[in-house]
Amino acid sequence: MRNLLICRGPLQKLKSNAHHLHLYRLFSNPRPLTHFPDPFPTPLTYPQYTPYQPEISQGRLESLLNFQTMVCDLTGMPIANASLLDEGTAAAEAMLMCFSAAKRNRSTFFVDVSCHPQTIACVKCRAEGFDVKVVVGNVRDYDFETVQADLCGVLLQYPGTDGSVVDYEALTSKIHSYGGQVVVATDLLALTLLKSPGEFGADIALGNSQRFGVPLGYGGPHAAFFAVKDEHKRRMPGRLVGVSKDATGKTAFRLSLQTREQHIRREKATSNICTAQALLANMAAMYGVYHGPEGVKAIAQRVHNLTAILAAGIRLSGHKINNDHFFDTLSVRIGSGTSRDILDRALNLGINLRAVDDRTVGVSLDETVTREDLHDLLKIFAAEGAAPANLDALAAEVTAASAGHNFPDALTRTSSFMTHEVFNSHHSETEILRYIHHLQSKDLSLVHSMIPLGSCTMKLNATSEMIPVTWPEFADIHPFVPVDQAAGYTIMLNELESDIAEVTGFDGVSLQPNSGAQGEYAGLRTIRAFHQSRGDSHRNVCLIPISAHGTNPASAAMAGMEVVIIKCDAQANLDMADLKEKAAKHAEHLAAIMITYPSTFGVFEPGVAEACEVVHKYGGQVYMDGANLNAQIGLTKPAEIGADVCHLNLHKTFCIPHGGGGPGVGPIAVKSHLSPFLPGHPVIKTGGDQAIQPISAAPWGSTSILPISWAYIKMMGGRGLQQATELALLNANYMASRLASHYKILYTNNNGKCAHEFIVDTRPFGATADIEAIDVAKRLQDYGFHSPTMSWPVANTLMIEPTESESKAELDRFCDAMISIREEIRQIEEGRQPKGDNVLTHAPHPMTHIIADRWDRSYSRETAAYPMPYLREKKFWPSVGRVDDAYGDRHLICTCPSPEEYV
Repeated sequence: MRNLLICRGPLQKLKSNAHHLHLYRLFSNPRPLTHFPDPFPTPLTYPQYTPYQPEISQGRLESLLNFQTMVCDLTGMPIANASLLDEGTAAAEAMLMCFSAAKRNRSTFFVDVSCHPQTIACVKCRAEGFDVKVVVGNVRDYDFETVQADLCGVLLQYPGTDGSVVDYEALTSKIHSYGGQVVVATDLLALTLLKSPGEFGADIALGNSQRFGVPLGYGGPHAAFFAVKDEHKRRMPGRLVGVSKDATGKTAFRLSLQTREQHIRREKATSNICTAQALLANMAAMYGVYHGPEGVKAIAQRVHNLTAILAAGIRLSGHKINNDHFFDTLSVRIGSGTSRDILDRALNLGINLRAVDDRTVGVSLDETVTREDLHDLLKIFAAEGAAPANLDALAAEVTAASAGHNFPDALTRTSSFMTHEVFNSHHSETEILRYIHHLQSKDLSLVHSMIPLGSCTMKLNATSEMIPVTWPEFADIHPFVPVDQAAGYTIMLNELESDIAEVTGFDGVSLQPNSGAQGEYAGLRTIRAFHQSRGDSHRNVCLIPISAHGTNPASAAMAGMEVVIIKCDAQANLDMADLKEKAAKHAEHLAAIMITYPSTFGVFEPGVAEACEVVHKYGGQVYMDGANLNAQIGLTKPAEIGADVCHLNLHKTFCIPHGGGGPGVGPIAVKSHLSPFLPGHPVIKTGGDQAIQPISAAPWGSTSILPISWAYIKMMGGRGLQQATELALLNANYMASRLASHYKILYTNNNGKCAHEFIVDTRPFGATADIEAIDVAKRLQDYGFHSPTMSWPVANTLMIEPTESESKAELDRFCDAMISIREEIRQIEEGRQPKGDNVLTHAPHPMTHIIADRWDRSYSRETAAYPMPYLREKKFWPSVGRVDDAYGDRHLICTCPSPEEYV
């Protein structure tokens, strides 16, 4: 009862804040709203991590493959990834793809003025770190011959931010003749009616899938989509789901081409993308599965018809429609009076329109628009005292004048899309819910057992914290509404920023970065801006320990810094002698050091404060990676240790679910001298007085999931947060002590203790039993557990992080499984099981293997399936056998296979 009362107070306060949110009808661009049976209200789906263990992740991998297939079909491109963070950052990624693919060091990237303002700003931000020259102009009259020798790419919006639909086929051919790439930011719903970018020659297509079943959420999270021509697949950022086979030849899904990712390429990467928006991509995919090709096209046709009716009525009222061709958005030139007159009339009716300039407003419709909405809009645009146009007459006029669309035949889609069986089979709520449950049943999540991934902090996502995300006050508000309509969000955001500042010891906070890697990038860009403001633009060297997560050097390179690696000593601590030598050597150009505390090896480094002092001595700033902050809260503060800026992973330490690969939130906290440079935004005022360009497309990033962390902090309180940290440390050390007599534990402090995670060394088993870390990881699936983090930060090891959420019984159950596996390895070492044909090398064992007619293994079916007694009552079955990674990369298929291939 006490716990319920503790939960109730903060939730009542948050609900009170929500009452200050005013949900006006929204007809400003972009404004897609959707209503769809939400497939993700249960913890079966949202707590998982990125599907690096495919045998127990087939459900969400299949759904992400559906997403990729849907995107490929609608964009007309052969390959698409499994989502990016938002449309603005996707456009920035596309620019860097064009830059890296260009021959002869081309560095000019043209952005059409028809692109969304937040997209243009994100592109400019990313360009600075690579010295890419961004030219913003009108693509219709720009003389590309003046830049053709240096042109690497062009970004177009289709339809444009003003709603215009333009035929870009001739322009695309011209850009290609100059050696440039063509990037098209587009709208999936519009592409059901419009010719696809792939069909008119685009090299990259991207956009936001939000209108496919995802709430507006005051800006996010939403899944960006990203599709490319086949020749660009190895440069494409983000994760890519592909089709492979398991040990018996059965079709299976996995993450493909992982060598493209930042943890492999490090400072050579042009992208630091790690967390993306997998959960939201799955929601968009389910929207496509539920509605199917005919359903989404019917929705698009209705939206377009309503827009055409509105356009006809507005013209009758004496105003001009600026865009000759449109899909769902109109740019209206006011006939008499000013935009302010129209906007005020709209507000009086509880409607938001887009203010473009003194004489122009924007209006955007979607499938939720009613007859009453259209009547009110026509009333707003009608002359003072005049009656609005008759809707029935307008509808008849529009129907008679068009062939179902407002654009020329050259832009009309004639190709089919979403033809795969999955998009044509689940069109009732009964069928879609059964399909969702079928996929969920294939995935191991926190509802089954602990997920002990080191450096990932897979803790409880409490139901009480998740409830506010479902409230319409938080879910159904546009990020660009007037701030006085979002007062409830403002209160919550200010309190969350204040709480983050308090627990970290810093002075300023930006909530804009929508992943941990984006937080790194934002922090380093802030440091660069600080140096530049002091006339120290030459400070561009970033010191990074060799043990750092791959996003660190990738983020530094993106911020325009030169990476200098710092060695670690035999105890995995920073090599202080090497640090001092390199800090002194690069003193004139030293910009920053990136440190992780506790270190990525799971120990509290004794020299961390000294390292901060050394860097400060030579004029550098200290960036602390907050990936391991779950071992700090309440015990120390990054600012007190000596950091100048730190990012926090709210999807780790502060309980936002990982979503199977996103959403995440990576806010940065800074000392006062860096506060003026916190990220700004071109539409809504955020950041400092000397703000850097935005890191994310929305002013506060993934705003709608921030109530989760707000609720966690309020319900825990200061003492509760400290107790969580203490318990996380205790749990890790308890497990390490239990396993120490069976496995070598790498890297502890002088007292033999670890921090909140520890590393189990499996390397010796290669020589004694031909067993690697991957074999232990796969065998754990037979015991009902997800593997710990594999081969990072040390190759062929396992890093374990239990968090504070797990009971002692669950910790013991995992330890018992690890000890049992050690005994299975010993049987191989002693010759009781043969090398190459044993229970580990054949793991995991799905039910299909166990019930097969033929069994030719050196061990029994019972040993394979039920190595521990508890499994007879509570067994999670992997849905496929061990997936063949090499086959999947050699035979790259990233769209849905035919049903016959599953047999």
